[in-house]
Amino acid sequence: MLIQSSGLPADKNPMNAPGTTLVDLLSAGLQEAPAGLQVGDGDGWIDNGELDRRSNRVAQALSARGVGPDVLVGLCCERSVEMVVGLLGIVKAGGAYVPLDPDYPPERLSFMLEDAAVPVLLTQERLRPRLRAAGAELLCLDGGGFESYPDTAPAVSIDPDSLAYVIYTSGSTGRPKGAMNSHRAIVNRLQWMQQTFSLTPADAVLQKTPFSFDVSVWEFFWPLMSGARLVLARPGGHQDPAYLAESIERHGITVLHFVPSMLRLFLEQPDLRQRCRSVRHVICSGEALSHELQQRFFHCLDAELHNLYGPTEAAVDVTHWPCRRDSPETVVPIGWPIANTRIHILDQQRQPVPPGVEGELYIGGVQVGRGYLKREALTAERFIADPFSDVPGARLYASGDLARWRDDGAIEYRGRRDQQVKIRGLRIELGEIEAALEALQGITQAAVLVQQPQPDDQRLVACYVTDDAAPRSDAELRDRLATTLPAYMLPQHFMHLPALPLSPNGKLDRNALPAFNSFTEAGDEEPQSATETSVAAIWRELTGARVYRDSDFFAIGGHSLLAIRLVNRLREQMGTAIPLATIFEFPTLRDFSNALERHVSGVRTSNEPRTTIRL
Repeated sequence: MLIQSSGLPADKNPMNAPGTTLVDLLSAGLQEAPAGLQVGDGDGWIDNGELDRRSNRVAQALSARGVGPDVLVGLCCERSVEMVVGLLGIVKAGGAYVPLDPDYPPERLSFMLEDAAVPVLLTQERLRPRLRAAGAELLCLDGGGFESYPDTAPAVSIDPDSLAYVIYTSGSTGRPKGAMNSHRAIVNRLQWMQQTFSLTPADAVLQKTPFSFDVSVWEFFWPLMSGARLVLARPGGHQDPAYLAESIERHGITVLHFVPSMLRLFLEQPDLRQRCRSVRHVICSGEALSHELQQRFFHCLDAELHNLYGPTEAAVDVTHWPCRRDSPETVVPIGWPIANTRIHILDQQRQPVPPGVEGELYIGGVQVGRGYLKREALTAERFIADPFSDVPGARLYASGDLARWRDDGAIEYRGRRDQQVKIRGLRIELGEIEAALEALQGITQAAVLVQQPQPDDQRLVACYVTDDAAPRSDAELRDRLATTLPAYMLPQHFMHLPALPLSPNGKLDRNALPAFNSFTEAGDEEPQSATETSVAAIWRELTGARVYRDSDFFAIGGHSLLAIRLVNRLREQMGTAIPLATIFEFPTLRDFSNALERHVSGVRTSNEPRTTIRL
């Protein structure tokens, strides 16, 4: 039995009207009232009329600079009104936006800008010093340079197959790669979502996913096309469950997204059933959703939970499963294909497998992306001719994910066939980290693996070989890698080996890599004050490591999700609601405890730095 499609064929489905583009959807939606854009913590509001006019001026400025269909435009902004205005301005000009996370290392941003060869880069004044955009004209969205342009949309003819956006994702060869998606693909995805969930002007969507990840695409555009309110979480707010619960309650949020690992932490917040009464739908994607977490969700919230699946190489999501409160199933499926999408599960000879048999998941239909920017060979390898379609030029995307059909036609996710991993919902190619390590002077070989010392605690561990047989300090390696890799791709632990284990045929034997079972400890001075002693006990509980006064929370196994748990423990045990950013600003036990005491006493220094939160 081959179950491969859902809905009507693309050419007969009214949801996929020929010629519809993202601009068409937004033009209609921005006329709705009383919709608008809520900014940050509730201090700002911009209605759709003003949003429309401001983005039109940006579009006119871009058009005057030659931006049109298939022209890439960089966008580097913190979450703000300017970010949304920039997104809308780019697509209205007919261009394709390339999101550039300002928290990425400057070298990584420079590579992305050079690779995309954007002629124009939209940004904010405070981010200018971080950007080296050779050949690109920088325009600051908060610089006041757009008032002279008309506030009507430019007349641009956009083909549905034109690019809408290019999102860079981790690359196995050592460099990130740009995944290209068209207007036709994202329009199908948005129209399916609207048809399925029926967003109205009474709804409010919380936008909290960093815009360098594709979930943000529907978070931005779905409410704007539907006349619903778009509420932006403050920068960094997506990592703070207490803030998210407060935002939901304050703004009457009805729809929001979580990766499962963050949903688990969110559900630890108190009184969610009472505080989140407005929530109608919670969308989960990005990593596997467990049955246990599904049941915990229904225990904590009166809302619908949906499990979605899709890679960046397709327009966000391609399958959907409505979770069931009373389901006896112990595995949560990724569901059925969405409209105008076909899923095939094939064996190594690319032949369909029967129900219950594991194979690789291939994606076909409208939502398949256009491939990788300037990566013709890789595009040809992963985007193949679709032998099951009679549509000229139809392609399948080989996802690398393993799956199997159930008897009811739903799909179960079964893992990966390669070295791509998901950690805390973030897609990582281990090969990119290995290449970055081997590019460092003195490192001759490297292998990176994921270890899980505790449930829900995945850690990146790097094994390396040096040319002089001498180990390097963890701090040195981490600092050198941080110049090229984003924070979420930095290994938490490093192991120096005399050689990497090889299989009989001379290839790396990953199964023979040693398990990491010790932590880098700073000094031997025990905690002294009552605060240090209390905090050290929590750190030991979270990481399983020995804690000294100069121990660094992240060097002994901490990461962003454990940092959230740390804040929760402090709130429970000490009655102290300290900001999440404090542990990133002061990661050693000594400094964090001092900051905690200052926070409790209400004393703040004026020069406490603002640092990038490490995922």
